[in-house]
Amino acid sequence: MKEKITIAVDGWSSCGKSTLAKALAKKLEYIYVDSGAMYRGVALFALRKGWVSASHTDNSMIIDNLNSIQLDFESTKPGKADLFLNGENVEKEIRKIEVSNVVSAVATIKEVRKHLVDLQRKLGDSGGVVMDGRDIGSVVFPDAELKLFVTADVDIRAQRRFEELKSKGEDVSIEAVKSNLKQRDEMDSTRKESPLIQTDDAVVLDNSHLSPGQQLEVALELVKERLKS
Repeated sequence: MKEKITIAVDGWSSCGKSTLAKALAKKLEYIYVDSGAMYRGVALFALRKGWVSASHTDNSMIIDNLNSIQLDFESTKPGKADLFLNGENVEKEIRKIEVSNVVSAVATIKEVRKHLVDLQRKLGDSGGVVMDGRDIGSVVFPDAELKLFVTADVDIRAQRRFEELKSKGEDVSIEAVKSNLKQRDEMDSTRKESPLIQTDDAVVLDNSHLSPGQQLEVALELVKERLKS
């Protein structure tokens, strides 16, 4: 039996990828990497500089300043790692709707994707990693022993995201949240660079009617199978 494997978790926006990946990493004592947080970090940096908004994206300024963006994950409590942007904990800020509205536009930039994929691969060099995102199984870790493609009904995803944002004090409507999800789904799946796809060797996990605990149980069984093979 292998001691550790690489686990790639891909899927649609707000489908529970991060919840599953974090739980898996904690249970298996693996490294957890939230690749989406890294794109959100770049988007936040660009947003603060005025290089991106809901109506425009200054690709050249973002590309020219990629080396000025330092992204690190630091454990703030057991089983949780926050994203630090140039030494600042931005975990809460990157989850706000303002960042959600621009992150897909930033993620379509070829140079941004290449820069972050290189960083992501370095984070997973030692194995025993669970990484979630949009192109983990297809681009970052195409040879991952276990690839999961997580999905859920868009109305269920919108309700989950709405409740999450409201719990954090965000003043948003469920209509705005659903619209944002649909827009991001469209951009993620149709972009030229590393679009969101379900690879042929990925296992589809529809969690529309599964609790986080049930979802974890299904994934752990798949991990056991891969470790034995």
